[in-house]
Amino acid sequence: MRIMRCIFLALAGLIVAGFLLSAAPEASAGQIARRRVIVVEPFYPYYPWGWGYPYGYPPAYVASHYGEVKLDTHRKDLSVYIDGGYAAETRKEKKFTLRPGNHDIELRNSDGQTVFQERVAVMVGKTTKLQVG
Repeated sequence: MRIMRCIFLALAGLIVAGFLLSAAPEASAGQIARRRVIVVEPFYPYYPWGWGYPYGYPPAYVASHYGEVKLDTHRKDLSVYIDGGYAAETRKEKKFTLRPGNHDIELRNSDGQTVFQERVAVMVGKTTKLQVG
């Protein structure tokens, strides 16, 4: 009985996956837009019993796969944009865990004007500090 249920669940999963893949729109070679996905993860402490909110990665995992950008500013009214996408407010977050590579960090005031802009290289296990006046 248990084997039949496992087979049924596996087949159901394959059928659903087939429907999802066939429903995806097809694009011609001229319409393909290159998109770069950036994962921005706020820093949250790791809990050894397995639940951190919302990321429960142990420090060794984060240090071996990600780098950090730390903003050093006293201004609390700025919005942080990373690679053109909104990330957080400076009053809430000043430290960001990012995938390694080059990232555009931009700080904007409440009017949407750019106050600070810099391209930074994020390296695995390293913290890049940005001094913002």
